Amino acid sequence: MKILAIGDTADNIKTLQKFAKKSSIRLINFPRKQDALKTLSDDVEFFNSLLISKQVKKIKEIKNEYDLCIVMGWAAARVAYLAGLNYMMYFVGGDIVTPPFVKNSKLPYLKTPITNLNLFERRFYKKVFDNAIACIAPTTEYYYPLKKYRKDAIRMDMIFVDTELFNENIKAKNIKKEKFTFLSAQRIGLEKGFDIIWKALKLCRSDFEVLQVEWFIQNNEEEREINEKLMREKPNQVKLIPLIKRNEVARYFMAVDAILGQMRVGIQGGIERDAAFCKKPVICYTNPKSPSIIEEKEILPPFLPNSREPEKLAELIDKIVESAEFRNKLAQEEYDYVNKLSCPKKVAEEWEKIFEMLYKKYNSIDRKSSKISINIENFVARWIEKLYYVKKMKQKNIKSWGEKEYKKLTRE
Repeated sequence: MKILAIGDTADNIKTLQKFAKKSSIRLINFPRKQDALKTLSDDVEFFNSLLISKQVKKIKEIKNEYDLCIVMGWAAARVAYLAGLNYMMYFVGGDIVTPPFVKNSKLPYLKTPITNLNLFERRFYKKVFDNAIACIAPTTEYYYPLKKYRKDAIRMDMIFVDTELFNENIKAKNIKKEKFTFLSAQRIGLEKGFDIIWKALKLCRSDFEVLQVEWFIQNNEEEREINEKLMREKPNQVKLIPLIKRNEVARYFMAVDAILGQMRVGIQGGIERDAAFCKKPVICYTNPKSPSIIEEKEILPPFLPNSREPEKLAELIDKIVESAEFRNKLAQEEYDYVNKLSCPKKVAEEWEKIFEMLYKKYNSIDRKSSKISINIENFVARWIEKLYYVKKMKQKNIKSWGEKEYKKLTRE
């Protein structure tokens, strides 16, 4: 089958494109800020316009070449819906925890909403969501929020690691290292549990250094202020380094002694899985009530700690620094687990089963729509686009709008 993919997160679709055997996949992503580009593979195709209408036009021009469509992110789903496609939605993060069709949708650790959409916009995104032919999410943290809105939600905990990029045979980066060194390659913010991490580091008694990439989660003004406060309270062990290009990350993993991962959600992200394939000990909070389902069996990830208490994290950090036997055992257990969870060939096989099932059911990439519906959707596309850019104008105090102006906004 020929699959059209729109949008990507942490190179999940890019890895599917590489390892799929029965399908050929064309991925089109959205233009990104320069820093964000470093987190993607180099050879990614992008839309050549930031205007929604032009993105929709491009998809309409090429859609008949493909059998199915998969999207990641609400921007991608919006384009697929407005282009009249049959599309499946894949959620691997907070997109389904704070969906745009829920009024004042917010995260439990923030006071202000992530989205602030009017009734018309919320209804539009609910229609985008409801028209997806399938919705897929991994783990209890994302599957159950999805299940709340879609009774037919599909759970697939197996999730990609590109083992050509991440493995124990990668040559280590030559970095200056004078003491035991952790790498924290994740974005700074409450979502990753940096309030917990900072407190724990100040409780540690062992001698070590943390190389932390200087990159932040800032979805709204509240998060920006929180990050400023976090940086004022940065522990002495933390040394900031520039954002690492994706094809260099594994070399950094191999150069350090251990990886410091996230401490809030209770699951492993791409960084933690990638590092485990390099057989490096990884610290990452695991919710003991959230086992993964691999080949129809419940398996509790071996990543530690099993608690979000700073004191427990500090004890674990000291133990990893001081005991080679402990950290080597932990690294092997984590590797064995991710080898079951994220072996790219097995994950690709699971995806191709889903593609085959949906193609048998729908047999076309075209969504059945009346001419009246198509005209309404085209009107909605223009309205949503204008509203989107007007909001951006207000944020930046710009009096006229267009692609030229928005490109400038994006660079800023």
